[in-house]
Amino acid sequence: MPTNPDVQPFVREPLTPVNDIPSSFTWGNVNGTNYLTQMRQQHDPSYCGSCWAHAATSALSDRIKILRNASWPDINLAPQVLISCDTDYNLGCHGGEPLSAYQYIKENFITDETCAIYTARGHDNGHPCSNITLCRNCDPGEPCFIPDSYYIYQVDEFAGVYGEADIMQEVYQRGPIACGVAVTDALENYTHGIFVDDTGRVENDHEVSIVGWGEEDGQKYWIIRNSWGTHWGEQGFFKLIRGINNLNIESNCTWATPVDTWTEGVKHITTEEEQNDPNNDKNNSNINPFGIVESKSFLNEDTSKKSGCMIKKDENRVYPERLTTPAWEAVSDDQLPKELDWRNKDGKNYLSWNKN
Repeated sequence: MPTNPDVQPFVREPLTPVNDIPSSFTWGNVNGTNYLTQMRQQHDPSYCGSCWAHAATSALSDRIKILRNASWPDINLAPQVLISCDTDYNLGCHGGEPLSAYQYIKENFITDETCAIYTARGHDNGHPCSNITLCRNCDPGEPCFIPDSYYIYQVDEFAGVYGEADIMQEVYQRGPIACGVAVTDALENYTHGIFVDDTGRVENDHEVSIVGWGEEDGQKYWIIRNSWGTHWGEQGFFKLIRGINNLNIESNCTWATPVDTWTEGVKHITTEEEQNDPNNDKNNSNINPFGIVESKSFLNEDTSKKSGCMIKKDENRVYPERLTTPAWEAVSDDQLPKELDWRNKDGKNYLSWNKN
């Protein structure tokens, strides 16, 4: 995680302390509502040291969800934009820091993951920045292209926060934050419970996001989201002892406040110059992480024969039988509501995130 001395945090007045902070709190469950966005895996489809971009975008995405009261749809900001385009401050898949990431977003903008899907490659190892990196779409039989317009998101203020008390205030009042942590072999092998490092390691070489805290049998802990997939730890999270700066977790944290671009649906309008950028990678082939083009390509395909995402029926294929009777008991017509929308049922969104 390189430190860039040229990055100057934008911050005004500190938070006014709240005196009645609870002993246990998590943005994953606030009065029955989850304000956290999706879990991520930075090492798939190949190894990439992009934890800094994942921690920064996850915490900022959570804060957007908090400000939008967990309404549909979740906005999952794209770490790919940072590891490809943040060339002034960070090193792509070879490291970076959230403070610099937030400065990049403030000075430019970032898109979501339906525009810029994570590839585990950055400007340092095969996925350089161009206009199509910010938002990309593809049709069968044609080169890929930039949509005519797409939603953008930005940062207002950002700065560091340190120490148990101030971290708790920042997380409780405004949302999750990104924090540096010193990784040990034992942490890599963590499965459950409250982790306590006994090696004394303090060199930060990984970034995570603190989303809450708790206390168990008199032992205080942080609730931390990692970016190593749900198969690691407690479904991608871990608990770390709180209040003694274990693994240096309380020494290097960063917060940012998002600009409200979603209420009015602020979009970037693609220019002809951006669409024709010679650096745009418009390749419409299946490419694996090693850059090898697979046998199946959609470029120059006969679009008159396309079947979209549905496979055409094959008389020689045996298909699974469909249920002939419903798995539910019918209710009367007068019990069915005139309108039903799982995006907002009794004030709660039950849908998961959008994809491309």
